[in-house]
Amino acid sequence: MDVPKTVRGGGVPGSPEEMIAEARKAFFVMFALLAVVWLVQLANYADHYALSRDYAVVSGDVGTLPDILVAPLLHWSWAHIESNSGPLFVFGFLAAYRGVLRFLGLTLLIALSSGAVVWFFEKGDVATVGASGLIFGYFGYVVVRGLFDRHLIDTLVGIVMGASFAYLLTVAVPGTPGVSWLGHLGGLLGGLAGAWLFRDRRPRAGTGEGTPRAVTGDASQPRSDLYKELGDLGLL
Repeated sequence: MDVPKTVRGGGVPGSPEEMIAEARKAFFVMFALLAVVWLVQLANYADHYALSRDYAVVSGDVGTLPDILVAPLLHWSWAHIESNSGPLFVFGFLAAYRGVLRFLGLTLLIALSSGAVVWFFEKGDVATVGASGLIFGYFGYVVVRGLFDRHLIDTLVGIVMGASFAYLLTVAVPGTPGVSWLGHLGGLLGGLAGAWLFRDRRPRAGTGEGTPRAVTGDASQPRSDLYKELGDLGLL
């Protein structure tokens, strides 16, 4: 019998041990990201929000193109950062727990897509900063990731999060006052694209020793993958 390759730390790819290790890393990555955002806010506030003015994305201004990568770290007020912090951590963690390296690539893609949509399509001399684009990108990614990865647990998570936070989409439509709906929409599109670009391309594990009793037999049964994932998580 072939022995599955192990990953650093002794876990089998896709195993509960690997998932727990990645979830632990995801927690600390999001904690560190949030800490950076708040430290930047402290410096920004102390300088009367000069950083937000200097590094905002302005439509059509070529000089602000590099700021697409730093604008998500900046905010206009304490209320602005407070409203973003909770969703950023929750959706970011859910986006990262399947793999931190994949999450870093996803974050770059979302920042670029959100900033690019603002840069190309925003009207007027509007300066845009904030982590909202990242939040919408992570949200879109979490909702559809399970479909592309064919992970039933992630699909269920996506359904729950989509149903619970569908109201977020109301501030990603044209004409939403007081917010950068273009940044939200661009981030959402980046997250949806990232779910496909960063989809899990590893072959699905077959049944074998250690497979829960409900899965033994024909692995082509519609619910066999779900039974296996639930069994791996100790729920069967």
